[in-house]
Amino acid sequence: MKSILFTGGGSAGHVTVNLALIPKFIADGWKVDYIGSVDGIERRLIESLDGVAYHPIATGKLRRYMDWRNVKDPFKVVRGVMQAYRLIRKLKPNVVFSKGGFVSVPVVLGARLNKTPILIHESDLTPGLANRIAMPFATGICTTFPETSQYIKAGGTEVRHVGAVIREEIRQGAAQLGRAFCKLDASKPVLLIMGGSLGARAINAAVRSALPELTRRFYVVHLCGKGGLESNIDNPSYRQYEYVQEQLPDMLAMTDIVVTRAGSNSIYEFLSLQLPMLLIPLSKKQSRGDQLLNAASFKDAGYAEVLEEEALNAASLVANVSKLYDERHTYRYTMRRHSQQDALNAVHKWIGDIAKP
Repeated sequence: MKSILFTGGGSAGHVTVNLALIPKFIADGWKVDYIGSVDGIERRLIESLDGVAYHPIATGKLRRYMDWRNVKDPFKVVRGVMQAYRLIRKLKPNVVFSKGGFVSVPVVLGARLNKTPILIHESDLTPGLANRIAMPFATGICTTFPETSQYIKAGGTEVRHVGAVIREEIRQGAAQLGRAFCKLDASKPVLLIMGGSLGARAINAAVRSALPELTRRFYVVHLCGKGGLESNIDNPSYRQYEYVQEQLPDMLAMTDIVVTRAGSNSIYEFLSLQLPMLLIPLSKKQSRGDQLLNAASFKDAGYAEVLEEEALNAASLVANVSKLYDERHTYRYTMRRHSQQDALNAVHKWIGDIAKP
């Protein structure tokens, strides 16, 4: 029996592609293992899956800024490398697939020490720090954006633009089930707010300040992140959830427009569903600027509007949401012209090609 080891975590975006691929390898009869962090979101997402063994290891965050934790976290990374090395030596996977995030660095290094083939996936237009560290040790690198290859110093490593890996189940939602879950009738269009798996305080605050205006026209369904619920809001057109998993395809099927961050995996899934988007990317104060580049690419292509966080308030949110909804048919027309690549099967095949016999 062939065996594959997945890694990636820290946010849902570093797990989504793995969630799309795992069922295909289980269906192929492969043994599937996953290395993630002790308490990251990937553990909650993966441990609920049948047929996947989850193995937690130590991991430290790699920061570009001064922080006292930068002193101790390198020791966590070293410990994680040794844990990953021993796990991989024991599990003997034929191949490792890494989606990125800080937990992936020890796993990639452990795989390289075990001479196990490694395929890395980069979702954003420019590679993140963890992937930049890991890429020199990879057998192959696949990208979502065609522009990404110019930012990768690959040496002799093969880089392929495969497009966006979309979960098959995301297209299988039913609007009536989504409305039933949220207890909504069909009298208003649905505005979905997603601040990312970890939530977005600025978006949450602006949405709640704008609720009286927004709910005159829309049902507002708000995925506000862990700890983001606000219990004292009494508005019959507002629904809030920390995070949803099984019900997400149904929620997306009932959605008319979406307000979201600009993480690559999410916005490409919305593109595949032809959902007009208002993107509020993480600013450079909060990130390396990758979401700003993702958002600019989608705006230039005519798939989305962009509202930068520095300009975000209740009034600007209402104005941009109203404009997006009024012009939704134009956005959908442009999205229909987007050529969908079969990235899921392309990556699935490449993994099989590089796996050790």
